[in-house]
Amino acid sequence: MVDEVTSSTAAAAANTAGADARAKKWSLWPSFLSWIPTSTDRIIAAEKRLLSLVKTPCEQEQVNIGSGPPGSKIRWFRSVSNESRFINTVTFDSKEGSPTLVMVHGYGASQGFFFRNFDALARHFKVIAIDQLGWGGSSRPDFTCKSTEETESWFIDSFEEWRKAKNLSNFILLGHSFGGYVAAKYALEHPEHVQHLILVGPAGFTSETEHPEWLTQIRATWKGAILNHLWESNFTPQKIVRGLGPWGPDLVRIYTSARFGSYAEGDVLTVEESRLLTDYVYHTLAAKASGELCLKYIFSFGAFARMPLQQSASEWKVPTTFIYGFQDWMNYQGAQAARKHMKVPCEIIRVPRAGHFVFIDNPTGFHSAVSYACRRFLSPHPDNISLPEGLTSA
Repeated sequence: MVDEVTSSTAAAAANTAGADARAKKWSLWPSFLSWIPTSTDRIIAAEKRLLSLVKTPCEQEQVNIGSGPPGSKIRWFRSVSNESRFINTVTFDSKEGSPTLVMVHGYGASQGFFFRNFDALARHFKVIAIDQLGWGGSSRPDFTCKSTEETESWFIDSFEEWRKAKNLSNFILLGHSFGGYVAAKYALEHPEHVQHLILVGPAGFTSETEHPEWLTQIRATWKGAILNHLWESNFTPQKIVRGLGPWGPDLVRIYTSARFGSYAEGDVLTVEESRLLTDYVYHTLAAKASGELCLKYIFSFGAFARMPLQQSASEWKVPTTFIYGFQDWMNYQGAQAARKHMKVPCEIIRVPRAGHFVFIDNPTGFHSAVSYACRRFLSPHPDNISLPEGLTSA
Protein backbone atom coordinates (compact mmCIF):
# COMPACT_ATOMS: atom_id res chain seq x y z
CA MET A 1 0.00 0.00 0.00
CA VAL A 2 1.14 3.47 -0.72
CA ASP A 3 0.67 4.51 2.94
CA GLU A 4 3.66 2.28 3.62
CA VAL A 5 5.91 4.87 1.98
CA THR A 6 9.19 5.26 3.86
CA SER A 7 11.25 8.26 4.80
CA SER A 8 12.45 8.58 1.21
CA THR A 9 9.09 10.19 0.50
CA ALA A 10 10.14 13.17 2.58
CA ALA A 11 13.05 13.76 0.24
CA ALA A 12 10.73 13.21 -2.70
CA ALA A 13 8.37 15.84 -1.34
CA ALA A 14 11.20 18.33 -1.11
CA ASN A 15 12.28 17.54 -4.65
CA THR A 16 8.78 17.75 -6.07
CA ALA A 17 8.15 20.97 -4.16
CA GLY A 18 11.00 22.58 -6.07
CA ALA A 19 9.70 21.15 -9.34
CA ASP A 20 6.20 22.38 -8.52
CA ALA A 21 7.51 25.88 -7.88
CA ARG A 22 8.97 25.87 -11.38
CA ALA A 23 5.71 24.43 -12.72
CA LYS A 24 3.88 27.57 -11.57
CA LYS A 25 5.68 29.43 -14.34
CA TRP A 26 3.70 27.42 -16.89
CA SER A 27 0.73 29.71 -16.40
CA LEU A 28 0.32 33.48 -16.09
CA TRP A 29 -2.75 33.02 -13.93
CA PRO A 30 -2.95 32.43 -10.17
CA SER A 31 -3.37 28.76 -9.30
CA PHE A 32 -7.11 29.12 -8.64
CA LEU A 33 -7.61 30.48 -12.17
CA SER A 34 -5.13 28.16 -13.87
CA TRP A 35 -6.21 27.09 -17.35
CA ILE A 36 -4.54 23.69 -16.87
CA PRO A 37 -5.58 22.31 -13.47
CA THR A 38 -2.53 20.17 -12.72
CA SER A 39 0.92 20.28 -11.12
CA THR A 40 3.71 17.92 -10.07
CA ASP A 41 2.15 17.58 -6.62
CA ARG A 42 -1.17 16.62 -8.19
CA ILE A 43 0.53 13.93 -10.30
CA ILE A 44 2.06 12.36 -7.19
CA ALA A 45 -1.23 12.64 -5.29
CA ALA A 46 -3.15 11.01 -8.17
CA GLU A 47 -0.53 8.26 -8.32
CA LYS A 48 -0.95 7.54 -4.60
CA ARG A 49 -4.72 7.35 -4.97
CA LEU A 50 -4.41 4.90 -7.87
CA LEU A 51 -1.83 2.76 -6.06
CA SER A 52 -4.10 2.63 -3.00
CA LEU A 53 -5.84 -0.14 -4.96
CA VAL A 54 -2.65 -2.22 -4.67
CA LYS A 55 -2.45 -4.34 -1.51
CA THR A 56 1.30 -5.04 -1.57
CA PRO A 57 3.28 -2.54 0.57
CA CYS A 58 5.60 -0.32 -1.42
CA GLU A 59 8.22 2.39 -1.14
CA GLN A 60 7.93 5.48 -3.31
CA GLU A 61 10.99 7.63 -3.91
CA GLN A 62 12.51 10.23 -6.20
CA VAL A 63 15.89 8.84 -7.31
CA ASN A 64 18.51 11.53 -7.97
CA ILE A 65 20.21 10.94 -11.33
CA GLY A 66 22.29 14.12 -11.32
CA SER A 67 22.35 16.89 -13.88
CA GLY A 68 23.72 14.96 -16.85
CA PRO A 69 25.52 11.73 -17.81
CA PRO A 70 29.21 11.87 -16.77
CA GLY A 71 31.52 12.51 -19.70
CA SER A 72 28.70 12.76 -22.22
CA LYS A 73 28.91 15.34 -24.99
CA ILE A 74 25.16 15.12 -25.27
CA ARG A 75 23.52 16.95 -22.39
CA TRP A 76 20.24 15.09 -22.32
CA PHE A 77 18.83 17.78 -20.09
CA ARG A 78 20.34 20.80 -21.92
CA SER A 79 19.87 22.71 -18.68
CA VAL A 80 21.34 26.15 -18.15
CA SER A 81 22.12 25.06 -14.59
CA ASN A 82 23.56 21.98 -12.89
CA GLU A 83 20.18 21.25 -11.36
CA SER A 84 19.70 17.59 -10.40
CA ARG A 85 16.94 15.54 -12.01
CA PHE A 86 14.89 12.76 -10.48
CA ILE A 87 13.25 9.51 -11.57
CA ASN A 88 9.98 8.68 -9.81
CA THR A 89 10.33 5.11 -8.56
CA VAL A 90 8.06 2.64 -6.76
CA THR A 91 9.46 -0.57 -5.24
CA PHE A 92 7.13 -3.29 -3.93
CA ASP A 93 7.82 -5.61 -1.02
CA SER A 94 8.87 -9.12 -2.00
CA LYS A 95 10.25 -12.35 -0.61
CA GLU A 96 13.97 -12.30 0.05
CA GLY A 97 15.92 -13.61 -2.92
CA SER A 98 13.18 -12.90 -5.46
CA PRO A 99 14.44 -11.95 -8.94
CA THR A 100 14.24 -8.23 -9.68
CA LEU A 101 11.76 -7.10 -12.34
CA VAL A 102 12.08 -3.50 -13.59
CA MET A 103 9.00 -2.22 -15.43
CA VAL A 104 9.12 0.64 -17.95
CA HIS A 105 5.94 2.28 -19.27
CA GLY A 106 5.14 3.34 -22.82
CA TYR A 107 4.58 6.65 -24.61
CA GLY A 108 2.09 8.96 -22.91
CA ALA A 109 1.87 6.60 -19.94
CA SER A 110 3.48 6.27 -16.50
CA GLN A 111 4.29 3.49 -14.06
CA GLY A 112 0.81 3.62 -12.50
CA PHE A 113 -0.59 2.02 -15.67
CA PHE A 114 0.67 -1.30 -14.22
CA PHE A 115 -1.57 -0.95 -11.14
CA ARG A 116 -3.50 -4.14 -11.99
CA ASN A 117 -0.29 -6.17 -12.10
CA PHE A 118 1.77 -5.19 -9.08
CA ASP A 119 0.11 -7.53 -6.55
CA ALA A 120 0.34 -10.64 -8.74
CA LEU A 121 3.91 -9.98 -9.91
CA ALA A 122 5.16 -9.06 -6.43
CA ARG A 123 4.39 -12.64 -5.31
CA HIS A 124 7.26 -13.83 -7.51
CA PHE A 125 9.48 -10.80 -8.13
CA LYS A 126 10.98 -7.76 -6.50
CA VAL A 127 9.01 -5.33 -8.66
CA ILE A 128 10.41 -1.87 -9.38
CA ALA A 129 8.42 0.48 -11.64
CA ILE A 130 9.65 3.85 -12.87
CA ASP A 131 8.45 6.95 -14.66
CA GLN A 132 10.84 7.64 -17.52
CA LEU A 133 12.57 11.01 -17.57
CA GLY A 134 10.10 13.65 -18.72
CA TRP A 135 6.97 11.67 -17.83
CA GLY A 136 4.73 11.00 -14.87
CA GLY A 137 6.12 12.17 -11.55
CA SER A 138 9.74 12.29 -12.75
CA SER A 139 11.56 15.51 -13.58
CA ARG A 140 10.40 17.19 -16.77
CA PRO A 141 13.40 19.07 -18.22
CA ASP A 142 13.05 21.15 -21.37
CA PHE A 143 13.34 18.74 -24.29
CA THR A 144 15.83 20.16 -26.77
CA CYS A 145 17.17 17.04 -28.50
CA LYS A 146 17.57 17.55 -32.25
CA SER A 147 18.18 14.05 -33.59
CA THR A 148 17.23 10.41 -33.15
CA GLU A 149 20.63 9.67 -31.57
CA GLU A 150 20.30 12.45 -29.02
CA THR A 151 16.75 11.43 -28.21
CA GLU A 152 17.71 7.81 -27.62
CA SER A 153 20.54 8.98 -25.38
CA TRP A 154 18.09 11.04 -23.33
CA PHE A 155 16.24 7.87 -22.30
CA ILE A 156 19.06 5.31 -22.30
CA ASP A 157 21.53 7.46 -20.36
CA SER A 158 18.97 8.63 -17.80
CA PHE A 159 17.92 5.01 -17.20
CA GLU A 160 21.56 3.99 -16.77
CA GLU A 161 22.13 6.79 -14.24
CA TRP A 162 19.01 5.60 -12.41
CA ARG A 163 20.37 2.03 -12.39
CA LYS A 164 23.66 3.24 -10.91
CA ALA A 165 21.87 5.28 -8.26
CA LYS A 166 19.82 2.20 -7.29
CA ASN A 167 22.91 -0.03 -7.45
CA LEU A 168 21.10 -2.60 -9.57
CA SER A 169 22.48 -5.35 -11.75
CA ASN A 170 21.27 -8.70 -13.03
CA PHE A 171 17.64 -7.71 -13.37
CA ILE A 172 14.79 -8.65 -15.70
CA LEU A 173 13.80 -5.64 -17.79
CA LEU A 174 10.20 -5.29 -19.02
CA GLY A 175 9.15 -2.48 -21.33
CA HIS A 176 5.78 -1.73 -22.90
CA SER A 177 5.34 -0.11 -26.34
CA PHE A 178 7.78 2.83 -26.51
CA GLY A 179 9.14 1.60 -23.17
CA GLY A 180 9.90 -1.67 -24.99
CA TYR A 181 11.86 0.29 -27.59
CA VAL A 182 13.86 2.00 -24.83
CA ALA A 183 14.38 -1.26 -22.94
CA ALA A 184 15.67 -3.00 -26.08
CA LYS A 185 18.01 -0.11 -26.95
CA TYR A 186 19.27 -0.10 -23.35
CA ALA A 187 19.89 -3.88 -23.42
CA LEU A 188 21.84 -3.49 -26.67
CA GLU A 189 24.08 -0.89 -25.03
CA HIS A 190 24.29 -2.39 -21.52
CA PRO A 191 23.63 -6.15 -21.88
CA GLU A 192 25.77 -6.98 -18.84
CA HIS A 193 23.06 -5.73 -16.46
CA VAL A 194 20.01 -7.41 -18.02
CA GLN A 195 19.28 -11.09 -17.34
CA HIS A 196 16.18 -11.28 -19.52
CA LEU A 197 14.29 -8.85 -21.71
CA ILE A 198 10.48 -8.81 -21.87
CA LEU A 199 9.06 -6.62 -24.63
CA VAL A 200 5.30 -6.07 -24.35
CA GLY A 201 3.76 -4.87 -27.63
CA PRO A 202 7.06 -3.09 -28.38
CA ALA A 203 7.26 -0.21 -30.80
CA GLY A 204 10.11 0.17 -33.25
CA PHE A 205 10.40 -3.14 -35.08
CA THR A 206 9.27 -1.81 -38.46
CA SER A 207 10.85 1.03 -40.39
CA GLU A 208 9.29 3.93 -42.27
CA THR A 209 10.21 2.19 -45.55
CA GLU A 210 7.98 -0.77 -44.62
CA HIS A 211 4.73 1.11 -44.09
CA PRO A 212 1.58 -0.48 -45.55
CA GLU A 213 -0.14 0.60 -48.76
CA TRP A 214 -3.02 2.26 -46.89
CA LEU A 215 -0.59 4.64 -45.21
CA THR A 216 0.94 5.57 -48.57
CA GLN A 217 -2.55 6.34 -49.84
CA ILE A 218 -3.36 8.50 -46.80
CA ARG A 219 -0.11 10.42 -47.16
CA ALA A 220 -1.03 11.21 -50.77
CA THR A 221 -4.22 13.05 -49.68
CA TRP A 222 -4.47 16.60 -48.35
CA LYS A 223 -5.63 15.22 -45.01
CA GLY A 224 -2.57 12.99 -44.87
CA ALA A 225 -0.34 15.93 -45.72
CA ILE A 226 -1.82 17.91 -42.82
CA LEU A 227 -1.41 14.99 -40.41
CA ASN A 228 2.18 14.45 -41.52
CA HIS A 229 2.89 18.17 -41.08
CA LEU A 230 1.47 18.08 -37.55
CA TRP A 231 3.60 15.04 -36.78
CA GLU A 232 6.81 16.66 -38.06
CA SER A 233 5.89 19.81 -36.14
CA ASN A 234 5.83 17.68 -32.95
CA PHE A 235 2.15 18.28 -32.33
CA THR A 236 1.38 15.71 -29.62
CA PRO A 237 -1.97 14.42 -28.28
CA GLN A 238 -1.06 15.94 -24.93
CA LYS A 239 -1.23 19.42 -26.47
CA ILE A 240 -4.94 18.87 -27.15
CA VAL A 241 -5.53 17.95 -23.50
CA ARG A 242 -3.69 21.09 -22.35
CA GLY A 243 -5.47 23.25 -24.90
CA LEU A 244 -8.85 22.22 -23.52
CA GLY A 245 -7.85 23.53 -20.10
CA PRO A 246 -10.52 22.73 -17.48
CA TRP A 247 -12.37 20.58 -20.05
CA GLY A 248 -9.32 18.34 -20.48
CA PRO A 249 -10.39 15.85 -17.79
CA ASP A 250 -13.65 15.22 -19.71
CA LEU A 251 -11.72 14.30 -22.86
CA VAL A 252 -9.44 11.97 -20.87
CA ARG A 253 -12.49 10.33 -19.28
CA ILE A 254 -13.88 9.54 -22.74
CA TYR A 255 -10.45 8.25 -23.83
CA THR A 256 -9.92 5.91 -20.87
CA SER A 257 -13.46 4.51 -21.11
CA ALA A 258 -12.94 3.65 -24.78
CA ARG A 259 -9.28 2.66 -24.61
CA PHE A 260 -9.39 0.27 -21.66
CA GLY A 261 -12.75 -1.40 -22.15
CA SER A 262 -12.48 -2.72 -25.71
CA TYR A 263 -10.97 -6.17 -25.12
CA ALA A 264 -11.25 -6.75 -21.39
CA GLU A 265 -13.82 -9.58 -21.40
CA GLY A 266 -14.28 -10.54 -17.76
CA ASP A 267 -11.63 -8.06 -16.62
CA VAL A 268 -13.47 -4.78 -17.19
CA LEU A 269 -12.27 -1.88 -15.06
CA THR A 270 -14.41 -1.30 -11.98
CA VAL A 271 -16.01 2.11 -11.47
CA GLU A 272 -13.36 2.97 -8.87
CA GLU A 273 -10.48 1.77 -11.05
CA SER A 274 -11.79 3.79 -13.98
CA ARG A 275 -12.23 6.93 -11.88
CA LEU A 276 -8.76 6.78 -10.33
CA LEU A 277 -7.04 5.84 -13.60
CA THR A 278 -8.77 8.71 -15.44
CA ASP A 279 -7.65 11.20 -12.79
CA TYR A 280 -4.08 9.87 -12.93
CA VAL A 281 -3.93 9.85 -16.73
CA TYR A 282 -5.19 13.44 -16.93
CA HIS A 283 -2.54 14.83 -14.60
CA THR A 284 0.30 12.95 -16.30
CA LEU A 285 -0.81 14.10 -19.77
CA ALA A 286 -1.57 17.73 -18.92
CA ALA A 287 1.70 18.47 -17.09
CA LYS A 288 4.63 20.25 -18.71
CA ALA A 289 5.67 18.85 -22.12
CA SER A 290 9.01 17.06 -21.89
CA GLY A 291 9.59 13.39 -22.76
CA GLU A 292 6.55 13.36 -25.06
CA LEU A 293 8.46 15.56 -27.55
CA CYS A 294 10.62 12.57 -28.49
CA LEU A 295 7.90 11.37 -30.85
CA LYS A 296 9.00 12.81 -34.20
CA TYR A 297 12.67 11.95 -33.62
CA ILE A 298 12.05 8.27 -32.84
CA PHE A 299 9.16 7.59 -35.24
CA SER A 300 7.94 8.85 -38.57
CA PHE A 301 4.23 9.49 -39.22
CA GLY A 302 2.40 6.22 -38.57
CA ALA A 303 4.72 5.20 -35.68
CA PHE A 304 7.40 3.61 -37.87
CA ALA A 305 10.88 3.67 -36.34
CA ARG A 306 13.55 5.87 -37.87
CA MET A 307 16.19 3.50 -36.44
CA PRO A 308 14.25 0.19 -36.31
CA LEU A 309 15.27 -2.48 -33.83
CA GLN A 310 15.07 -5.12 -36.53
CA GLN A 311 18.33 -3.76 -37.95
CA SER A 312 20.08 -4.58 -34.66
CA ALA A 313 18.64 -8.09 -34.22
CA SER A 314 21.94 -9.81 -35.05
CA GLU A 315 23.61 -7.80 -32.24
CA TRP A 316 21.12 -8.99 -29.58
CA LYS A 317 22.91 -10.36 -26.48
CA VAL A 318 20.04 -10.82 -24.02
CA PRO A 319 17.45 -13.66 -24.10
CA THR A 320 14.11 -12.09 -25.03
CA THR A 321 10.39 -12.75 -24.72
CA PHE A 322 7.84 -10.78 -26.74
CA ILE A 323 4.29 -10.52 -25.38
CA TYR A 324 1.39 -9.29 -27.55
CA GLY A 325 -2.35 -9.08 -27.07
CA PHE A 326 -4.32 -10.86 -29.80
CA GLN A 327 -5.79 -7.51 -30.87
CA ASP A 328 -2.60 -5.49 -30.41
CA TRP A 329 -2.17 -2.92 -33.19
CA MET A 330 1.58 -3.49 -32.90
CA ASN A 331 2.30 -6.26 -35.36
CA TYR A 332 4.00 -9.33 -33.86
CA GLN A 333 5.32 -10.22 -37.31
CA GLY A 334 8.04 -7.61 -36.83
CA ALA A 335 9.26 -9.65 -33.85
CA GLN A 336 9.13 -12.82 -35.94
CA ALA A 337 11.29 -11.20 -38.61
CA ALA A 338 13.80 -9.98 -35.99
CA ARG A 339 13.97 -13.41 -34.33
CA LYS A 340 15.37 -14.94 -37.52
CA HIS A 341 18.53 -12.89 -37.05
CA MET A 342 18.92 -13.24 -33.28
CA LYS A 343 21.64 -15.45 -31.82
CA VAL A 344 19.99 -15.65 -28.37
CA PRO A 345 16.87 -17.50 -27.17
CA CYS A 346 13.72 -15.67 -28.26
CA GLU A 347 10.04 -16.52 -27.92
CA ILE A 348 6.83 -14.74 -28.87
CA ILE A 349 3.70 -15.16 -26.72
CA ARG A 350 0.22 -13.94 -27.63
CA VAL A 351 -2.44 -13.28 -24.98
CA PRO A 352 -6.18 -13.59 -25.78
CA ARG A 353 -8.87 -10.98 -24.97
CA ALA A 354 -6.33 -8.18 -25.02
CA GLY A 355 -5.17 -5.28 -27.16
CA HIS A 356 -2.12 -3.06 -26.89
CA PHE A 357 -2.58 -2.61 -23.13
CA VAL A 358 -2.56 -6.35 -22.53
CA PHE A 359 -1.67 -5.91 -18.84
CA ILE A 360 -4.87 -3.89 -18.28
CA ASP A 361 -7.15 -5.76 -20.70
CA ASN A 362 -6.29 -9.28 -19.50
CA PRO A 363 -4.08 -9.07 -16.40
CA THR A 364 -4.41 -12.78 -15.58
CA GLY A 365 -3.18 -13.79 -19.04
CA PHE A 366 -0.41 -11.21 -18.86
CA HIS A 367 0.81 -12.50 -15.48
CA SER A 368 0.87 -16.05 -16.84
CA ALA A 369 2.91 -14.90 -19.83
CA VAL A 370 5.45 -13.04 -17.65
CA SER A 371 5.83 -15.99 -15.26
CA TYR A 372 6.34 -18.35 -18.19
CA ALA A 373 8.89 -15.99 -19.75
CA CYS A 374 10.81 -15.97 -16.45
CA ARG A 375 10.46 -19.68 -15.66
CA ARG A 376 14.23 -20.25 -15.48
CA PHE A 377 14.40 -17.71 -12.63
CA LEU A 378 11.32 -19.01 -10.81
CA SER A 379 11.58 -22.80 -11.10
CA PRO A 380 14.38 -25.33 -10.55
CA HIS A 381 12.97 -27.32 -13.50
CA PRO A 382 12.05 -24.73 -16.16
CA ASP A 383 12.15 -27.27 -19.01
CA ASN A 384 9.22 -29.12 -17.47
CA ILE A 385 6.92 -26.09 -17.60
CA SER A 386 4.46 -25.89 -20.48
CA LEU A 387 2.96 -22.74 -22.01
CA PRO A 388 -0.06 -21.84 -19.84
CA GLU A 389 -3.50 -22.65 -21.21
CA GLY A 390 -5.00 -19.91 -23.34
CA LEU A 391 -1.67 -18.43 -24.41
CA THR A 392 -0.28 -19.15 -27.84
CA SER A 393 3.25 -19.18 -29.19
CA ALA A 394 3.98 -17.42 -32.48
